[in-house]
Amino acid sequence: MAGYYTLSACGVSLSDLPPAIAKKLPRYPVVPAVLLGRLAVDRGHQGKGLGAVLLGDALMRVGRAELGVFAMVVDAKDEDAQRFYERHAFTLLPGETRRLCLPIATALRALHARPATRQ
Repeated sequence: MAGYYTLSACGVSLSDLPPAIAKKLPRYPVVPAVLLGRLAVDRGHQGKGLGAVLLGDALMRVGRAELGVFAMVVDAKDEDAQRFYERHAFTLLPGETRRLCLPIATALRALHARPATRQ
């Protein structure tokens, strides 16, 4: 196996979101999200872009499922993982050290705007 990820349902307190994101949402105390619980790439396949492909697949899967989730949440295991997610437009939640989020609509717009790549 070259890599994998896991997804599960979660919620994010509206007060835990960055103000720029929270102001666009209904005033519910908790907004639905999906937790990317683990994104892993085998050491022999690292550095080849597989992590980005898996992340894109996870975001597309969530978008296609029409689950009504607002964002994908991740808990970066270390600074390298945090930088990876930040390169992919995730933002650190206020007051957190490694919990980041990315609105699904933002992610899908970015994914659809990318030019197709040849394999």
